[in-house]
Amino acid sequence: MDLFAVILVEILYSIASLILISAGLAVVFGMMKVINLAHGEFMMLGGYATIVAVNQGVNVFIAMLVIAPITVGLIGLVVERLVIRHLYGRLVDTMLATWGISLLFIGLATMIFGNTTTGISTPISGFSVGTYQINGYNFFIILVAMVLVLGLYIVLKLTRLGLIARGAMQRADMAAALGYSPSRIYMATFFCGAALSGLAGAVLAPLVGLVPTSGGAYIAKAFITVIAGGPSLIAGLASSAGLFGVTSQVFAFSISPMAGEIALLVAAVVLLRLMPQGITGRFFKGKV
Repeated sequence: MDLFAVILVEILYSIASLILISAGLAVVFGMMKVINLAHGEFMMLGGYATIVAVNQGVNVFIAMLVIAPITVGLIGLVVERLVIRHLYGRLVDTMLATWGISLLFIGLATMIFGNTTTGISTPISGFSVGTYQINGYNFFIILVAMVLVLGLYIVLKLTRLGLIARGAMQRADMAAALGYSPSRIYMATFFCGAALSGLAGAVLAPLVGLVPTSGGAYIAKAFITVIAGGPSLIAGLASSAGLFGVTSQVFAFSISPMAGEIALLVAAVVLLRLMPQGITGRFFKGKV
């Protein structure tokens, strides 16, 4: 029973981590069709924003949940206004531009923070379940992921702003005809995507040692999760994260953590071979 509880928590933590890592990319790529190769670097900036704020005496939860998302969101806003807005509809150009931006962010972070590993301790201590030890911070990550998914659903499905954003992404000309500015909607959407990336990097910062190249560890999993999820943002994100999270942890506990990572990649390849349009391209059609 104790082992079952530990495995269940680890599976939920794995799913929650994939949701957090992929949410910002799902908004930018899934809604705007912008291939943002700087997504990992936005997460890295969120981690550094949290560390700097905590070192200045700010409460760690305020740093993670407020300061980091706003800071990275504003950085994303500048990037969108200076670069991205000139490249909408040009996928390859956007990919190259964001790759250059990622290199710029890595260089700037290296100049400012150095190339040494830094981090903060987890604000929630672990506890024992029988003979096993569970990291209490995992429950916080699971809670944040649940609130994030619920928040995205409420905004996109139940609010006027979400309806306008979804409509503008599908028919910008129609949104303009109704008096809405597609440019401002794109700007706000990119800001939200960057802020979600910053939130993910901030929440995961206490679990990893942070270096300027940390973003590279997340980008592959984020793209795999978003692409495998398919066209529906929330349903696709939750379904693909659930599938990959369960697969990864089952193999990790059965064989080894490395086997879990390999199983995740194999599952993604098989899934995209069987369902090229992703999970929501075949199931959950019409869902948000």
